[in-house]
Amino acid sequence: GKVRTIDCHYLGQPEIAAAFLLREGERATFVENNTERALPRLLTALREEGLSPEQVDYVIITHVHLDHAGGSAALMDACPNATLLCHPRAQAHVIDPSKLVASAKEVYGAAKFAELYGQVRGVDANRTRSVNDGELLRWGDRELTFLHTRGHANHHFCIQDSGSDGIFTGDSLGLVYPWLQAGGLFPLASTTPTDLDVPAAKQSLDRIVGSGARIAYLTHFGAHEDLPAIATALHAQLDRYGAIVDEAFEADIQGKTLDLFCNDRVRALFADLLRERGLGEDAAVRETLETDIRLNCQGVAYAVQKRRFKEGK
Repeated sequence: GKVRTIDCHYLGQPEIAAAFLLREGERATFVENNTERALPRLLTALREEGLSPEQVDYVIITHVHLDHAGGSAALMDACPNATLLCHPRAQAHVIDPSKLVASAKEVYGAAKFAELYGQVRGVDANRTRSVNDGELLRWGDRELTFLHTRGHANHHFCIQDSGSDGIFTGDSLGLVYPWLQAGGLFPLASTTPTDLDVPAAKQSLDRIVGSGARIAYLTHFGAHEDLPAIATALHAQLDRYGAIVDEAFEADIQGKTLDLFCNDRVRALFADLLRERGLGEDAAVRETLETDIRLNCQGVAYAVQKRRFKEGK
């Protein structure tokens, strides 16, 4: 029940984003695909397994964020027999990614978007299938079980894999970058726009640990065995993010001031976490984490606005 981790060299850096290749006899499945820029790396991994693109049965994405699913159409074009599996709420965006593309261009700007993601195209609807919560897929000698896990994105699921005694967690078990782990376990919660929901994210952590999987395959990044320890650290971080949302909501901070407030608070939280690990003065680490920090700031601000809208304030 082999799982091969493929480094997608996202943002032009090693060990930021992964895709995974599962092999079952003469058949293959990809979990995650990053962007079309990563396609050559995915196909090389397949070739190194002695398999051809025709032998790929499934292309699975945990959610539609573009560092997980931006290369879907390119990979599906390359693998003519594959079916793409995704969350029911992700399916429409896989078929027509124009909304995703527009919001990502807003976040990154058109030039940076093109550099990061290249073309993001839709996948033929007939080649996609959505998967319900708890659904089980028999594939060769493996059973793949799909667990819907909200909190990071409402179109997110994890995939439990009997073949590796593992679970593919997308972003629901945070980010555990190998290059940040020297001083001890250091996971980071991912609170990107637009679906941050702290209680749901915490429930998802409990569900992942409760799955009994022995090993977690994180898109950011790689295989980790200490699921309860990762979850415990993330519970504590999510409480801190929740407190920022509560504070901004209760103080009725709005507009530009809200962005500045969330920016200050989230950056202070990251600074604390880095300092606790003896990385407070490491400019290179801070620079590599800048994309995550910026997205987390935006996600927290978005959560405040969403709550205000919901509660009619």
